[in-house]
Amino acid sequence: MKKVIILAAALTLLTVSCMKKTETETTVDSAGNSSSTTTESTTYPAVDTAATAEAAQNVSDATTAAAEKTKEAARDAAHATGTALEKAGQKIQEKTKTDGQ
Repeated sequence: MKKVIILAAALTLLTVSCMKKTETETTVDSAGNSSSTTTESTTYPAVDTAATAEAAQNVSDATTAAAEKTKEAARDAAHATGTALEKAGQKIQEKTKTDGQ
């Protein structure tokens, strides 16, 4: 979860760090006629693809580890349930035995 928050914060900072620049140049000739040229440019910060790939791999590894732990816990719970049912069945059999058996 911590890695997901870090990744989200990095993406937010990346989005905020984009800059838009607008420049307008106005010229007036000798007759008094004016003309203007507007230039808009957007600057994006460089993206470190190696760091992004590493972060994605870390998230993938964490997800795989969590899935494996969940699988192990489910297996342990099933085993414990089976053992409990077996013991309960044995106690029922002990209590229901008749003296003739």
